[in-house]
This record gives sequence, C-alpha cells and structure tokens, in this order.
Amino acid sequence: MHTTTKRVLYSLSSRGLLNWMPDWMYLKIMYYARLDKRLNLANPHTFNEKLQWIKLYDRRPVYTMMVDKYEVKKYVSSLIGEKYIIPTYGVWKSFDEIDFGQLPNQFVLKCTHDSGGLIICRDKEQLSICDTKKKINDCMKKNFYWHGREWPYKDVNPRIIAEKYMVDESGNDLKDYKVMCFNGVPRLIELHKGRFTDHQTQDFYDTNWNKTTISQNGTSTYQVSSDTVPCPNTLDEMLSLSAVLSKGIPHVRVDWYSIVDRLYFGELTFFDGSGFDPYDDPNDDELLGSWITLPNRK
Repeated sequence: MHTTTKRVLYSLSSRGLLNWMPDWMYLKIMYYARLDKRLNLANPHTFNEKLQWIKLYDRRPVYTMMVDKYEVKKYVSSLIGEKYIIPTYGVWKSFDEIDFGQLPNQFVLKCTHDSGGLIICRDKEQLSICDTKKKINDCMKKNFYWHGREWPYKDVNPRIIAEKYMVDESGNDLKDYKVMCFNGVPRLIELHKGRFTDHQTQDFYDTNWNKTTISQNGTSTYQVSSDTVPCPNTLDEMLSLSAVLSKGIPHVRVDWYSIVDRLYFGELTFFDGSGFDPYDDPNDDELLGSWITLPNRK
C-alpha cells in the first residue's frame, strides 16, 4: 500500500473517524496497510493472521479482567499468590482525586484501560503535575479498543493506579521478560531492554535460554541487541507460572520482571503488536502461527 495512503488511514483511525467500520472490515484494511498482505480470516495460518481471528471470534468475558491493569492483580493473585504482585499505592477514577502528598518520592502512574499511558516518577520534586495531568487525562479519554479492535479492552473501566517504582539489582530500569504462551505452553521469551530510552532492544530466547534468530526489526522501534543476556535465576519459575496463567488460552503473553531471585508479574497481553508487526523472516510468522490452535468459532 502506498505510504501516503497508510498515513491517511492512521490519521483517520487516530481521530476516531473509522470507528463506524465493523471490526472485520477495519482489521482487513489495517492488516493490509501494515503488512502489505491480505488478511485470510477464513483459513488463517500465520501468527499475525490468527491474532486477528482471535480478536473477532474468541471473546470470553474474563479477558476484560485480564487486561485491566488493576483487576488483573486480583486475578493473578488468585492463581499464583499475592507475592508476585507489584504493590499498588492507590486507584482513582479521575486525576484530581490523586493526593500526591500521600505518594512516596518514587512511583509509577498508569491507566488501567490502555497501553502507553505511563508516567514514571523517579523524583517527586521534579515531577510536573501539569504535564502529568495532561498525559493522563488524554489517556483517560481514549478507548484503546478502537486502535486495533482488541476486544478485551472495549469495556475496561478507565481508572488511574499508582504502583511501586521498581528497579533491578543494578539500580537500573527493569528488563521485561515476556513469555509467549500457546494453549498453556510457554514457547518463547521476548526480552526487552532499555525501556523508555532511545535504545530499546528486543530479542527472542527459547525456553532453554538460547538466543534465537527471530526478529522484527523491519518496522519495529526495537532492535536486536548485540549481546546475550545471562539466563535469569528465575527462568524455571517464570515458565511454570506462565503455564498456569495461560492455561486454556490460544495465545497470551505473560510479562515478568526478575529482580535478583524474585519474580514480579507485569501484565497479560493477548495481541503482541496488535498482530500488525511483521517478522523479518516470514517463516517465523508461520512458525508461531503453527503453535496457535484456534478454538471453535462461536
């Protein structure tokens, strides 16, 4: 698709001018715009195709709780225990309800209903309340569902939560260990480093912690790193807990932080890249797709 056409589609979508489209039509158009391929919903094969199918035809009510950044803490605690949950300082319906005087010097603010509405406060005295309010209020007005028609987000209750600010043992921002699970079986770990910097990297490791050649450099903001990260001490625990949290689900990504020898749960993601990020080697898209067994269409 021509670059200008793509920009027009993205602009219309971001302004909500394509919200009138039924989900299947919108996904077909955006899939072609992003991947230059026609979306085969009748007989999907690739990972990205199957994610679009799941958006349309696997709509279990529990998925809404699982993507809600506040409610998911209760859900995960009930399955694996509260010790894996990052402490929450508060939850509010509006920004003006937040009493910043009651928050510690360092914390994280995020919206419960979207992806990207994040404020990291490393020093409360340096935090611009005005800028923070603008970013959070902008996020509160949006329904993340419309961006990629990821159905679980459609009915999430928009709220704001404050969490404990976490760093790794070196005092730096955390690495993200994103375990890609297929019908309850962990298959790959997506490792993200350099969060919130201009040098974010994304590498894929297998479950034996061998770095793979899978990459998404073509259109992604993440690049493959030049090094190999040592295997975390928590890998076996991470994989076993991910299996518990992903049981009975065609595909879900379970995100973790590992600090010294302790794991902390991050979030659950059903649609990696919203199913619009191409793999540099199309065979990898096919491989990951082969690991998804789609449920019967309802």
